[in-house]
Amino acid sequence: MSKVTRLFDFPYYQLNNKPNASALVTKYDGEWTPTSTQEYVDKANAMSRALLKLGIQKDDKIAVISSTNRTEWNIMDIGILQLGAQNIPIYPTICAEDYEYVLNHSESIYCFVSDVEVLEKVRKVQANTSIKEVYSFNRIEGCKHYSELLELGKDQSNQPEVEARKDAVKPEDLATIIYTSGTTGRPKGVMLSHWNITSNALDSSPRVPLVEGENRVLSFLPICHIFERVLIYVYQYAGTSIYYAEGIDKIGENAKEVKPNLMSVVPRLLEKVFDKIMLKGEDLTGIKKGLFFWAVRLGEQWEPYGANGAWYEFKLKIANKLIFSKWREALGGNLGTMVSGSAALQPRLARVFGAAKMRVMEGYGLTETSPVVTVGLYADNMYKVGTVGKAIDNVEIKIADDGELLIKGPNVMMGYYKDPEKTASVMTGDYFHTGDKGEVDAEGFLKITGRKKEMFKTSGGKYVIPPLLENDMKQSLFIEQIMVVGEGEKMPAAIIQPNFEFIRDWIKLKGHDIGTTDAEIANSEIIVNRIQKEVDKYNKHFGKWEQIKRFELTPEVWSVDGGHLTPTMKMKRNIIKAKYEVLYEKIYRP
Repeated sequence: MSKVTRLFDFPYYQLNNKPNASALVTKYDGEWTPTSTQEYVDKANAMSRALLKLGIQKDDKIAVISSTNRTEWNIMDIGILQLGAQNIPIYPTICAEDYEYVLNHSESIYCFVSDVEVLEKVRKVQANTSIKEVYSFNRIEGCKHYSELLELGKDQSNQPEVEARKDAVKPEDLATIIYTSGTTGRPKGVMLSHWNITSNALDSSPRVPLVEGENRVLSFLPICHIFERVLIYVYQYAGTSIYYAEGIDKIGENAKEVKPNLMSVVPRLLEKVFDKIMLKGEDLTGIKKGLFFWAVRLGEQWEPYGANGAWYEFKLKIANKLIFSKWREALGGNLGTMVSGSAALQPRLARVFGAAKMRVMEGYGLTETSPVVTVGLYADNMYKVGTVGKAIDNVEIKIADDGELLIKGPNVMMGYYKDPEKTASVMTGDYFHTGDKGEVDAEGFLKITGRKKEMFKTSGGKYVIPPLLENDMKQSLFIEQIMVVGEGEKMPAAIIQPNFEFIRDWIKLKGHDIGTTDAEIANSEIIVNRIQKEVDKYNKHFGKWEQIKRFELTPEVWSVDGGHLTPTMKMKRNIIKAKYEVLYEKIYRP
């Protein structure tokens, strides 16, 4: 096969051009277990044969819900898609009621789950859905195991029917419906065709610095999210070995074992990694501590392509040998590139990790754009700190009169499932309205300046763009989450979730006599005053009218389970404001 036009073509392309003995690698019972390209294709075909025996027709919907990325997900993906059916990936962390909504809205008839926790949520609502049967990847008592279908599919007599179904699938056919974790209201079902995603993977491939067939990547961002899913197809196209991390809490440990060359990240993860590194630096003493913070300060001034000159590069060489080499070692020693998406990355982090030879390439996109619109690449001068890179091939960016980004290309979705009105509201001809504001500089680099809907006006008529303030303030080690408020009020203010983990270590280090529970920290005058110093420091970067004049601290961690955040870690602004109505009133009407 020379041409890839549908999603299930990727593994066949790999098999014919770059077969890999460790195409997909998952850890089972403490052992990394590789699946070769041949085994991957064979199992996907066995799954297709079994699904045919279950009566799966073209355009039937099958839900897949997995707590972690794993080889079985890919086998299901290809097994479903090559029959002309659709894979409905669902975020594992959403509540049972949202499972029920997505299963019903998508009209899913079978469901595959990873573990007991996910199964329990599905069982709670299964009677209210059209789900005929649930299969699990882990062995769970009282639930059919996915291997039963592989066994059923061993009989190859209906393989000609599988081939006929494959041949009948057109690039423009629907491949998947991805339910976006809306910050308001019910999730929207984004319909993406085979060509939407395939073209995006092919057009993104030149921006991923992989040496074909020689790389290991570590995957841990949810594969149900289109960002990681497209990268998985890109890696398959390149013949790369994909290692699935055991979970977000095991990334450091898994990175040491796998020694990846590349991994995708979200800014929140990098912030946490950096916070831990800085805490270790605080524990050092004497000359070691001095060298550590000298290296960090040097890193914060980093510019790509040696722009700071020979003297700076000489000092950076020393910093790399003495300090940054240990950072790389902690992540396996071979990590040269991280691809970052889903939210804005603090320029400070891009600089420090860039200085440490672990360059962070920011990208931009949405589920509706399959998702990649732009991404940086260190080669060919296609990287600039503070931007999300340049548009990939075949994707066009237009800036509307009000600054909104409009996107046109083969990656733009088919529409929202069962919602033609909503679809029409975000399209002007072939252009998709992103809801994001941005600007493209003279060299073609895109900079995101905020969400159209998130910008607000104070009672004095001044405009405030919350994400700009929030991203700056989150550079503080004391601030974990921050939401800027003040629409229609006399001044901007903020509701802040302190970085409880860091602050507990700080209290210990400083010997302060205050409690260490989350509530005690949030109510401590010492902590409030210390965070005020941080707010004052970052306020200086903004005009008087947009500076944060007052803030309140929340006594708990903002989380997906708590309803504060979407599964992609975006703030649910209306919900956070409603949860902390008392704090909001305290700010504006004390």
